[in-house]
Amino acid sequence: MFRLFILLIAALFASSSYASTRIKDIAAVQGVRDNQLVGYGLVMGLQGTGDTLRNSQFTEQSLQSMLDRMGVNVRDIPLRTRNVAAVTVTADLPPYVGTGSRIDVTVTSLGDATSLKGGTLMLTALMGADGQVYAVAQGPVAVSGFSAVGQAETLTQGVATAGRIPNGALIEREVAGSFRDMPSLMLELKNPDYKTATLITDAINDYALRRYGKRVASPRDYRTVVLQKPRDIGTTRFMAEIGDLRVQPDTPARVVVDQRTGTVVIGKNVQISTVAMTHGNLTVRVTEMPQVSQPEPFSDGQTVVVPRTQIEANEQDGHLAVIGGSDLQTLVKGLNQIGLKPTDIIAILQAVKTAGALQAELVVQ
Repeated sequence: MFRLFILLIAALFASSSYASTRIKDIAAVQGVRDNQLVGYGLVMGLQGTGDTLRNSQFTEQSLQSMLDRMGVNVRDIPLRTRNVAAVTVTADLPPYVGTGSRIDVTVTSLGDATSLKGGTLMLTALMGADGQVYAVAQGPVAVSGFSAVGQAETLTQGVATAGRIPNGALIEREVAGSFRDMPSLMLELKNPDYKTATLITDAINDYALRRYGKRVASPRDYRTVVLQKPRDIGTTRFMAEIGDLRVQPDTPARVVVDQRTGTVVIGKNVQISTVAMTHGNLTVRVTEMPQVSQPEPFSDGQTVVVPRTQIEANEQDGHLAVIGGSDLQTLVKGLNQIGLKPTDIIAILQAVKTAGALQAELVVQ
């Protein structure tokens, strides 16, 4: 009996910790973000799967320009190589990354190359939105997909014209500014909500009163919480301590419907006012059975096709059920009583929303 009590207490603590979420998982420091980089380059060493230079003239021009810079004059020589492909190179520059660090890059074909497998990206400059070069990329391209072409059959798996280079870019320029130079610290919620912002503020202030003896957080709006860092602690350590605090974020009453896949996601706080509904499927089957009419022997008649159409209508029995609940479990139980398919549930939710009984936001994708 005592062992069962211990297991029950452990389960309660596990469920409580599962319901709560760390602040750093639902909010981020405003101004600390990635920057996107992009560049244009060439992938070499392909086994005849590169761009057709006749069709991709930009690839030929890029190859000629590269060889010119290396001291090889090929301006008047027609190129027929198929082991070169023009590509775009993209990467995300993490915040406060230092010079000499490495980041991953994504390589995507621009021309009519069929595969980048086995290729090597030549030195490519990666620029930001301001036109400055922040990194250079180079290295072998890792491609997960493949394509095999034969005379009578083609086998393709995945995408062979896109790949990645792990740690393929070297940082050459740092973004101006540092974490300690930020004028103010503000937490920005990833899912803005007034109650969640208030819960974060209360959790931080309760911890700050015990740790520093004063309040350090105040909500600005439903998206932002302003922080005042104490003087006797560093910014990094302060944010590390704040980020590990746990709160239970509030979720809006929302129903998300994807009509293409038949997916229905119902939030925890969704409620339906008590309504009575029925739902039945009407199936109409139309069958065409044309018949050929032959004339009598030795007559002047003609052979004609006589149409024959058979129509059947079948409507399933609809069960009238009362649906309404104060929690998600009651709502799901009421929908399951009717025995509905996902497409039927989507139709019913839209009708209930039109009737004004769905006390939630209905998002149709």
